[in-house]
Amino acid sequence: MVAAFFDTNVILYLASEDVAKAGHAEELLAEGGTISVQVLNEFVSVSKRKHRRPWPAIEETLSVVRTLCRVEPLTLAVHEAAIVLARDHHFAFYDALVVASARSAGCDTLFTEDMQHGRVIDDVLTIFNPFRG
Repeated sequence: MVAAFFDTNVILYLASEDVAKAGHAEELLAEGGTISVQVLNEFVSVSKRKHRRPWPAIEETLSVVRTLCRVEPLTLAVHEAAIVLARDHHFAFYDALVVASARSAGCDTLFTEDMQHGRVIDDVLTIFNPFRG
């Protein structure tokens, strides 16, 4: 059984005008998984700043996502693990935070389109782009 962690872009596609990606994101999230507070924060930031979504629409999406997914907090331990991941694996720091959160949550699959598809981190976590070709 896949223990899934979702990056922000999967959540953002729920409200996308790209019907195929929106539908696929909905299917993935319906199966359940985990996100972090960072993912929620990034979703709000991008939704407001880039997509100019109104607050009620943002809050509705957040409510749905929090119902479907377990939400992991950002902790000092996750922060410290992200520093090591950024240093040792050359991730951008905020990507390293997502990877560290996924690992901390015990997930074995990270769904994202922002990192290298198929990459395995420390024989534990596989990065998978669910929107790839």
